[in-house]
Amino acid sequence: MREPAEDTGGGPPPVPLLEPREGVPPVITDDAELERVIAAFAAGAGPVAVDAERASGYRYGQRAYLIQLRRAGAGTALIDPIALPDLSGLDAAIADAELVLHAANQDLPCLAEVGLVPRRLFDTELAGRLLGYPRVGLGSMVENVLGFLLEKGHSAADWSTRPLPEDWLRYAALDVELLVELRDALQAELEAEGKLEWALEEFAAILTTPPKPPRADPWRRTSGIHRVRNRRALATVREIWEARDKIARERDLSPGRVLQDAAIIELAQRAPRTPAELQALPTMRGRGARRHQSAWLRAIARARDLTDRGLPEPTVPGDGPPPAHRWADRDPEAAKRLTAARAVIAALADEHSMPSENLIQPDSVRRLAWTPPPEASASAVAATLRELGARRWQVELTAQPLARAFHRLEFKGDL
Repeated sequence: MREPAEDTGGGPPPVPLLEPREGVPPVITDDAELERVIAAFAAGAGPVAVDAERASGYRYGQRAYLIQLRRAGAGTALIDPIALPDLSGLDAAIADAELVLHAANQDLPCLAEVGLVPRRLFDTELAGRLLGYPRVGLGSMVENVLGFLLEKGHSAADWSTRPLPEDWLRYAALDVELLVELRDALQAELEAEGKLEWALEEFAAILTTPPKPPRADPWRRTSGIHRVRNRRALATVREIWEARDKIARERDLSPGRVLQDAAIIELAQRAPRTPAELQALPTMRGRGARRHQSAWLRAIARARDLTDRGLPEPTVPGDGPPPAHRWADRDPEAAKRLTAARAVIAALADEHSMPSENLIQPDSVRRLAWTPPPEASASAVAATLRELGARRWQVELTAQPLARAFHRLEFKGDL
């Protein structure tokens, strides 16, 4: 891994990036303005920098509330996707261009909702990871690679606010101001380190990997649910979570603004029967939590009335190996394979200056160790890794060292 840059006082300090080169552009909100943007970006040249601002923590879902684009020859455009929810015309105009995003997986779903779907991609965050940068946030990358200080004060703002304040729009425009320059610098570094083909495979995989299916029991991710000890209380968590989700969806609010997870857990543990009992709970003293108290009491009553057959099981079997901390008891041989495999991956990641999880997915390593191929050959391990979704470059780097590690365990008689 790269060492963090040290401030020795010898180099120039980063230059604050305070204003977009052409000033803060107006927000595009009508079809005529959008057509002018489409024409400008169609006539532009080179990659297109793209970013999106959501209202996480404020609104339900992850839709975009502002989309920023920049291209040489076209300048920067700020588009309101609430006023203009169909950007397929813009997508067609830049269909042949490479789109540059930072942490693309975060923005691609909300961009797809409005019709922006890249055919080619460069992810500057992922490039930074492959190059071993210790901090890969956009601000850190712009500072460490380009020497500019990017102000990041509005990243957690409520971007559903209308009208958007001028200083927020300045921040949003600056997010794409240097994104293409950052891309060019990182591509040069990737090429110099022999990692460009690796990065291109990763970018292609982002575009071709289908989205994960919705979780079967999303309520089980309620923070603090490990403290809920019985099935009746678990049913209460489920009923309240589903009631909260319905209210949040209808009101277009983040579920946590309707009722915090800590309140769900306390309600499940205490199971109040009356408004007075509910209001006496510490997590229910806020006006927001009490606003829908009748919905919470009805949810608790539904859970109370369920038959035993209707209660959820404490855990749901996964489709993969058990948690690693249980392997030593359930399958000691698999536990030894996992220890050996993790050591191999850690050493390779260190050798190639990147995080282990970018060298190969930890889940793939666990699955390989839990259910290895019948023979510990490099070709067999490679085939298994490919089936698990590993890219070509990952297989080439890891298959043979992993096979050797498994073979050594067998040869030593440790398995």
